[in-house]
Amino acid sequence: MSLPVRTQPSTTALRVHGLAGLEPGPRLLVLGAVHGNEVCGTQAIARVLAEFDAGELNLVRGQVTFVPVTNPLAYHLRQRMGDRNLNRNLRPTDTPVDFEDHIANALCPLLEAHDVLLDLHSFHTGGEPFAMLGPQDNTGTLEPFAHAAAEQALVQRLGVRRIVEGWLDTYARGVARRLAYPDASLRAQMLSTDPSYGVGTTEYMRAHGGCAITLECGQHDDPAGPEVAYRAIRNTLAQLGLVDAPAPAPHPAPELLKLVEVIDRLHPEDRFVREWKSFDALEAGDVIGLRHDGAEVRAPARGFIVFPNPRSLPGNEWFYFAQPSERTL
Repeated sequence: MSLPVRTQPSTTALRVHGLAGLEPGPRLLVLGAVHGNEVCGTQAIARVLAEFDAGELNLVRGQVTFVPVTNPLAYHLRQRMGDRNLNRNLRPTDTPVDFEDHIANALCPLLEAHDVLLDLHSFHTGGEPFAMLGPQDNTGTLEPFAHAAAEQALVQRLGVRRIVEGWLDTYARGVARRLAYPDASLRAQMLSTDPSYGVGTTEYMRAHGGCAITLECGQHDDPAGPEVAYRAIRNTLAQLGLVDAPAPAPHPAPELLKLVEVIDRLHPEDRFVREWKSFDALEAGDVIGLRHDGAEVRAPARGFIVFPNPRSLPGNEWFYFAQPSERTL
């Protein structure tokens, strides 16, 4: 899948497409290209908008808003981020420093104005598409939430088999470990050691009363990725009753995994021992990578590797470790 030809994007506005039904209903926000090299959502949104324009698809209730390119600078550069990762430490600020701060000041009010978010992504290495699910209902301090049932109903109807939970609490544990890094120069390379650095679009949405799903549609260049994203948009519109279409059936055999640990890359010469793909199976003690000094990084138990990134910057996520979840959908 080649990236579309693009001209210099606006750095002063987000392009937003909205439709409002004539009957009340949920308010859905669909995002593409939060990371600029993840274009499957951009392509799927263009396809759905064309169907609305042609009258092949009709919004009958509620609202739907599409942002095909959420980070136009990164999209223009054909890379993950512009000045920094938009999907970390997402919050409005009165003192914007970088391009993503300015985007956040426009994006956060959009998130707050909607009830449901579908955020379309892809990932670096190969592997099966999967969806990221939020926490169970809770009144804790890290990610209090009250809409788990609605999220669970939606995530099972996006069209993917694999579902992953446990993002923010796993990320917070990783941040706590980073605070103990003895190398000051390494810490200087990290964008933040604040637990809120794990807050992206979905976490922000949940914190402001909505529910949200991140859909990872496959590897960046997988030609099937835009179809995965398109099917998810259509299924979400039907599931929420925004269009007159049969409610999609839940996946007959979903697999639910839980992130339990994040491992950082600590040195530019840290390397994997093989080309890992997300959800490659691991046995306890399997060697995953080697530190620059030869120390082995081993799997702590039987599980799966998730988001392996051989090009991650020192002080940032190298890979995640997941195991089967005990949660019942």
